Amino acid sequence: MKSIKSALLFALAVWVIPFVVAMFIFPIRESNRPLFESIMPVAVCAAVVIFAILYFKKVESNFIKEGVLLGIVFFGVSIIIDLAMFMWGPMKMSFGEYLSDIGVTYLLMPVITIGFGYLLQKK
Repeated sequence: MKSIKSALLFALAVWVIPFVVAMFIFPIRESNRPLFESIMPVAVCAAVVIFAILYFKKVESNFIKEGVLLGIVFFGVSIIIDLAMFMWGPMKMSFGEYLSDIGVTYLLMPVITIGFGYLLQKK
């Protein structure tokens, strides 16, 4: 991996941005759950795209490999932080509930970063 430090810092930002969005729009979750569930993947995608662009600016080779590793880091950091909050922390829910409500959305992260890597490799 080109820069594990950058990847971890960017992964934290990728988790924080959707979390902040969720905090601001949380009332919508109660009044219009489908809208909330539509906004959140957009926030995740926007954060991943922004920080994948910043990460890939310094990558000069092995783009697909970097995309895979970056996606794993983004996914892993988000899952670890979420599990601490949603399974043992203030917002309790079962692992199954977590996966169906939030966790599957995070699969967008490696899809996006691997796609970036693929496109850059083809260039």
